[in-house]
Formats: sequence, structure tokens, C-alpha cells
Amino acid sequence: MAKKKAKVGDNVIALNKKARFEYHVEETFEAGLALAGWEVKSMRAGKAQLTDTYILVKDGEAWLLGSHITPLNTASTHVVADPTRTRKLLLHRKEIAKIFSRTQDKGHTCVPLKLYWKKNLIKCELALVTGKKQHDKRATEKERDWNRQKARIMRESK
Repeated sequence: MAKKKAKVGDNVIALNKKARFEYHVEETFEAGLALAGWEVKSMRAGKAQLTDTYILVKDGEAWLLGSHITPLNTASTHVVADPTRTRKLLLHRKEIAKIFSRTQDKGHTCVPLKLYWKKNLIKCELALVTGKKQHDKRATEKERDWNRQKARIMRESK
């Protein structure tokens, strides 16, 4: 029996699309997540959201705040499930120190970009970012529209 070939994007659980529109991404990190069993089952079902989520570094530990994982009725019958609880990010000490020092600078923050599967583990891609100005956002939107038009023209010409 042949193995099923994984498609690109199959391993993504949740994306924070707003982050790339709102911020300039400077540097990215990969972090593990400390999760409960019901949270992993919910993520397998795709019940996670990263909108309005951010990273807080406190006492030498990184925490994911504001993420929402909807509990499954079948998986969390015997556990009191808090969908918006603060979750610990698993990073190396040097990475945490770097994130902490950069977020202390004015205008810098750390946000999660996506949650995804890496083999059987759930990883979170986080980024050090700076906020975009209004004219930067307009330029991004203009570029996106132009790319769509180019693709449409190329399809029609074939």
C-alpha cells in the first residue's frame, strides 16, 4: 500500500493572517507548546485561532496569550476546559533572552504567525515585529491586487 503524500499546507493548524498585514516581520523563531490532551485533540480537528494573540516574556519564560482553542465535546467531558488559557512556549534560554531584549525596545513586539504540525509535535512560529504605518498597509494591499491582476492576465493569455 502506497503512503499518502503530504501536501504543502496540510500541516498548518492555524494562521495569523492579520500579523503579516499589520507588522513588518524582522525575525522568526520556532517554539514548542505545552498543551493538555484535549487541546491536542481539538487542534487535530482544526479548532484553533490565533487572531489577537501575542507573546509575553515573564520571569525567563515565554507565554502565548489570547489564543483560542475550542474544546471538543467528546474529548473534554471529564476536564474543565478553558479555551483561552495562557499556554507556555518552549524555547531555548538564549532565544527567550533575545525576544525579551528586543521587545523592550520601543515599537517592537512578538506575535505568533502560525501553529503547525512537525511530525507528531505542535509547533508555533513566532516573530519579532514592528508595526506598519498606514501608507505601508496601503502599499501592501496595492501590491497584492497587482499580483492578482497579473495572475488573471497570464491565465487568460494561455
